[in-house]
Amino acid sequence: MVTDRGLQVLRAIVQDYVDTREPVGSKAIVERHAFGVSAATIRNDMALLEDEDLIAAPHTSSGRVPTDKGYRVFVDHLAELRPLNHSQRTAISSFLEGPADLDDLLSRTVRALTQLTGQVAIVQYPSFARASVTHVELVDLGSGRMLVIVVTDTGRVSQRIATVREEFDETDLARLRSRMAALVVGRSVRDGAQRVAEMLETESTAVTRDSAAADSIARILAEELDEFRQDRMLMAGAANLARRESDFRGSIYPLLEAIEEQVTLLRLMSEMVADEHGLAASIGRENEQFGLSEASVLASDYDVTSGHARVGVLGPMRMDYPTNLAAVRAVARYLTRMLEEDDSAR
Repeated sequence: MVTDRGLQVLRAIVQDYVDTREPVGSKAIVERHAFGVSAATIRNDMALLEDEDLIAAPHTSSGRVPTDKGYRVFVDHLAELRPLNHSQRTAISSFLEGPADLDDLLSRTVRALTQLTGQVAIVQYPSFARASVTHVELVDLGSGRMLVIVVTDTGRVSQRIATVREEFDETDLARLRSRMAALVVGRSVRDGAQRVAEMLETESTAVTRDSAAADSIARILAEELDEFRQDRMLMAGAANLARRESDFRGSIYPLLEAIEEQVTLLRLMSEMVADEHGLAASIGRENEQFGLSEASVLASDYDVTSGHARVGVLGPMRMDYPTNLAAVRAVARYLTRMLEEDDSAR
């Protein structure tokens, strides 16, 4: 059982080790922190922390460093997050201001977060399976090409070119547009995809087939709606892992291989348990099944019309947790605000 002073000593060890990269000894703790007790008393506290596997001695050093379990206890007992300063908050708002679309907004989000934290930044796309299709537009480009545009209520926009055989006048185009819209507009992405698939299956065996254009456009719709349903993510700052290679006990190559597997990272991000503030952390051995046992992942929920998704950072266990958690939370809040403003403007 860790005492209150033991937790304070653990906090001091984590903070000093993050700041200095050097193992922390009892004398340094007494000199840097106002505990009001002797170095011998601090050594006793450190011995108890070591018994609990919260700190460990690297090599033969007299100092101690936090274990992944120690970082976990430190994060769980954080009294408060370190607030971002004015320039950091301004940087976030400047980065995220005036995006062209959702893709641009999320790209700006990861660039802002990696710049703020010096870690790998990750953002999940919202799940569009429950999003509703609000508009389908067809634009005849001539020369046998048709631009197919699909828009959802979450701001996702898809544009694909279909190859068609017929030439269309305005009446034909309006009829074709109306038919495609009737399939999917006002329906969820999931339901719309199912209706398009049913149409394609029915008409592929019918004696009288619709025009080749309708078939081609329906196939484009099916592919785009299916892509809307796929979980996706964006990442930035992978080079930061190489810059901080000394913070990892072994080679960073297995870590680089693990983060290339987006499905793995998406699973981890989705399975992390958030606290009442929407913040989540997964540290060290907690990530072993994902190939990230040397890393920590911090995440925060951001809200969208269809539910919520997550934005976060990945880096070595030796990181500034209070500041990085505050940055992740701040970026998530800005992102939520931007998406809410976009919803209200539509």
